[in-house]
Amino acid sequence: MNNEMPLPQKDYYQTLIWLLIIGFIVIFAGVGLRDPWPADEPRFVEVAREMVASGNWFFPQRGGEFYPDKPPIFMWSMAILYLLTGSLSWTFLLPNAVASLITLLCVYDLGARLWDIKVAKKAAILLLIAPQFIIQAKTAQIDAMVACWITISMYGLIRHFFVAPSQLWYLLAWFFMGLGVLTKGVGFLPVFFLIPIFALHYSKRYRFDSQMNMQLFLGPLVLLMVLLAWLTPILYFSYTSDNPDFAAYRDNILFKQTAERYVNSWGHIKPWYFFFISVIPLLWFPLYLLMINKGFWRKLTASPVAISLLIWVGLVVVFFSLSPGKRNLYILPALPMFALLVGACCSLSEVKKWFNKVLASTGILLTSVLVVGFFLCLFKLPAITRQVGETTGPLALLCLSGAVIWIGVLFIGIRQQKQINLSLYHYAVGIGLTWVLYGLVAYPVMNDARTPAKAIMTRIQQDIAPNSEVGLARFKEQFLLFSPMPLVHFSYLASPQEQDKNAWLWMKEKPNRYVLTQKSKDLLCFDPSKATDLGIAHRRHWLLFGHDAMLATCPKPQRVQRYVQAMKQIYQ
Repeated sequence: MNNEMPLPQKDYYQTLIWLLIIGFIVIFAGVGLRDPWPADEPRFVEVAREMVASGNWFFPQRGGEFYPDKPPIFMWSMAILYLLTGSLSWTFLLPNAVASLITLLCVYDLGARLWDIKVAKKAAILLLIAPQFIIQAKTAQIDAMVACWITISMYGLIRHFFVAPSQLWYLLAWFFMGLGVLTKGVGFLPVFFLIPIFALHYSKRYRFDSQMNMQLFLGPLVLLMVLLAWLTPILYFSYTSDNPDFAAYRDNILFKQTAERYVNSWGHIKPWYFFFISVIPLLWFPLYLLMINKGFWRKLTASPVAISLLIWVGLVVVFFSLSPGKRNLYILPALPMFALLVGACCSLSEVKKWFNKVLASTGILLTSVLVVGFFLCLFKLPAITRQVGETTGPLALLCLSGAVIWIGVLFIGIRQQKQINLSLYHYAVGIGLTWVLYGLVAYPVMNDARTPAKAIMTRIQQDIAPNSEVGLARFKEQFLLFSPMPLVHFSYLASPQEQDKNAWLWMKEKPNRYVLTQKSKDLLCFDPSKATDLGIAHRRHWLLFGHDAMLATCPKPQRVQRYVQAMKQIYQ
């Protein structure tokens, strides 16, 4: 069926321009004002840096050792920007920021093509105020980019099946699924959208006669071609090289990090209801509240595309719920289509008054939290100094400024509503200004406290003799990223005890060698009482061992492993 309607060009582009300006300000605020923060950002940025330094783009490396946990697309994007600009600090946040703007554009355009400009604007605003979307847009984790590829894939499928038959958009949907898989294995999730489509067609509720043909099978071939463009050299090198690390990388990325990780996760183990109880209520607020409305369900049941979107969102959440390993960001790819669905089926004129009261209450709660934070900063409570150090004045100003923003939003909203209500648009203004303030002020204020590895590596360089060598055991990737000197490590994938044994063997071979490691009860081969205490950083206690801290003997490691970090240029 062909539902394509001509877009009102002036209104469409005027609204789009304002939307992109607002989205750009909210998402890009703070770019270049902070370093990569744990847990994941230093790892991905270091991998990107080493791609450029080593010239090895097909086999991502972390400290010279192959990094098999994730496919390379996300790291490629950061590495390309680094190669072009020479700066990681100013570019590492850009890939996700741009990807999130593209996601926003797809949601807006679909809303306009399937319904009207009003729905498009509402859906885009709902996406922008969802905490999970902005949090990931302003970080250097993989999920915002994979959500972008998945959203583009959904865009292509919806254009083909619900707007107007288009073989080009259908094949592009599968192409971007391939990019999604090469970014993070779950890029195939748009395939689930075919389930409600086939159900609608064969139940004869909604016919797709023009789209249901043998050309549908070209889509999976496009996906396969995208995957083979990367897999072919990986398989070639892994089967022709004598280096066992190539084969280990192949097996890990193809099997352990995909099906095995989904079925038998070894980390982030959560109950099946984790997303429904701990993630959606907070990170998808307030979108789901708009579903508590008879008008919403009436419009939903009258719209085949809305029903299909709801089924797809449900399938994605269930898919991740069935895996024992869960992180709150896993369901991010479902959020853009959920915002589109809610925006289409919710008329703000039909929203119950309690919804606006909830928004007002949320604004009051945020104001109270910010005011409390202001006073905690004034008294320098430990909960605050752990985050920003002893200089709490800038954070106090941040909290005060945030409180003033919300007091102003509440005052204007309540004055216009003439009661303690807050409209969705007033709430969106408060949320947007808060994120801008966070990026411009909180980033530089919190940066030193969030990156203590930088200070530790600087201290080590100052304390040890020139031309000394430093090895890492039981380490975090941020020590690699922020090191002003080349480092040696003993396989991140090896057990802590094996790393200890290899570190001892490496130190024994030459003088002026040091080992940085965590303080631990199961530490082998070194005497902690003779170490230089470097203090607490990243929730670990760090020690620096010289030759005088080596025990007389140490068991031999099962395998001698040493990896040297590629260091053409340090992080900047």
